[in-house]
Amino acid sequence: MSEQIEWARLAEADEMDSPWRHWGPYLSGRQWGTVREDYSASGDAWSFFPFDHARSRAYRWGEDGISGICDRHGFLNLALALWNGKDPILKERWFGLANEEGNHGEDVKEHWWIQDGTPTHSWMSVLYRYPQAEYPYQQLREMAKAAGRQGREPELADTGVLAEDRFFDVVTTYAKAGPHDICVEISATNQGPDAAPLHLLPQLWFRNTWAWGRDARRPALEAIRVHGRCAVVAEHSSLGRYTLHLDGAPTLLVTDNETNDVELFGSANNETRYTKCGIDAHVVRGESGTCQVIHDGSASRPGTKAAAWYRFDSVAPGETVIIRLRLIAGNGHVDPFGATFHTAVQDRKREADEYHDSIAPELDNERKQVLRRSLAGLMWTKQHYRASRCGTGWPATRPSRRPRTCGAASAATCTGGTSTWPT
Repeated sequence: MSEQIEWARLAEADEMDSPWRHWGPYLSGRQWGTVREDYSASGDAWSFFPFDHARSRAYRWGEDGISGICDRHGFLNLALALWNGKDPILKERWFGLANEEGNHGEDVKEHWWIQDGTPTHSWMSVLYRYPQAEYPYQQLREMAKAAGRQGREPELADTGVLAEDRFFDVVTTYAKAGPHDICVEISATNQGPDAAPLHLLPQLWFRNTWAWGRDARRPALEAIRVHGRCAVVAEHSSLGRYTLHLDGAPTLLVTDNETNDVELFGSANNETRYTKCGIDAHVVRGESGTCQVIHDGSASRPGTKAAAWYRFDSVAPGETVIIRLRLIAGNGHVDPFGATFHTAVQDRKREADEYHDSIAPELDNERKQVLRRSLAGLMWTKQHYRASRCGTGWPATRPSRRPRTCGAASAATCTGGTSTWPT
């Protein structure tokens, strides 16, 4: 019976180095403000790497993104960025209050729901709710401060930004056609009463492993627009080659996952021409020269972070817009969005249904759904976790990044892999 397919995969995938576990939801929703990135003298992870640095400053030990995935080593990452035409920055990661900002300590101020998943991550689905009005970053900080320790934690809905259902429900679904062949469908539905613009920017990028004085090998991304086909080719010394196919005709943007030392630390210059925030600056502020813009019939110079910019100027009330991607090992697929894409989505969905039905067949449909959502949430808590002894490999040429003394990160020895953590 087909219900045995996911069980068979699970039996084959008993170890983390199994091919079916190579890709999963291991990408963190928040890497900023964590002890993994803390090299402060005081051990104050929140102030050493705050949210406002995250869009412009390269992480060392991990990455973050919305509704994203990565390989089990955290080298190559795929996640969604969004812009509603009003926010001052791209929505690339979850926003939250730092420990000293929240009236009850740290607290993420976002709305998302894990919808589905299987243990081998052959099928995954997550919903993110994105406001159509400007995201209330400062308002949430002020509300938490005013509430005090005795007051209730203010949530995103308390700001009024979701009133009248003026938001997009954005569902990202992953279906593996094979262990290294991932079909992705992103659908965004306007739940509000009026038409609204939406920009979707799926991003592919490498974690910065080359800037710290330990391994200078630099991976490369190359974006290509030829004969109406769009793709990003990723080359890595350990992973090999992957190709991200992009349906339709998005604008391709390429930058580098490098810190903007000029913006953050007042340095005289940056190490590279393009920096981590280059795509944000181009899309949100319309700045030129902050990233490569790839035109028809051309290819980019090598970079380490790329985005496909899909623009929907007016999404009608109740309308759903859909984009499709396919990440596959090697040189790609001759027909990435043809029959094999749709077959993979349909088959993995059916197999997920049968897998979850087989776990507790005695339950009624409502209880089965509760159990299914609960298990999916647990599966999505797997996170890439990598840390190292403090002070190793901080280049003298980058004084703004060099730790003053050992901070919280000094407690961890060099490790790497995925673990299940609450998020």
